[in-house]
Amino acid sequence: MAQVRAIRQQVFIDEQGIPEQLEWDGRDPGCIHVLAFTPEGEVVGTGRLDIDGRIGRMAVLAPWRGRGAGTAMLNELLAAAHQSGCRRVYLHAQENAQSLYRRAGFLVQGEPYLEAGIRHVSMEMCLNHSNT
Repeated sequence: MAQVRAIRQQVFIDEQGIPEQLEWDGRDPGCIHVLAFTPEGEVVGTGRLDIDGRIGRMAVLAPWRGRGAGTAMLNELLAAAHQSGCRRVYLHAQENAQSLYRRAGFLVQGEPYLEAGIRHVSMEMCLNHSNT
């Protein structure tokens, strides 16, 4: 969790100015977390899946954005959601990151809104649970 906290501190609190009390919401112990690593083993990203199917806290260090780390983490979180039996997953995407989620199959729900002072959109996706 130290690596998770370090990435989120740098991206959300230091870079984006999100208040610490909003970032550290107490939900981390009940979540599934993923990390993105460089080939050299440096942690450059993190994300989490809550038990209710909410994907969140997706953060990638600035030098590594646009290089596939977010997509790889999202794919792992979707696989974890599927394995956990989630029927749908949802998230609050920062507007500038919604294309990542659209490419994965998420659909926008409703109008943009402010969350922690940043424009977001709600997005969701139904998961296919076949018997094959």
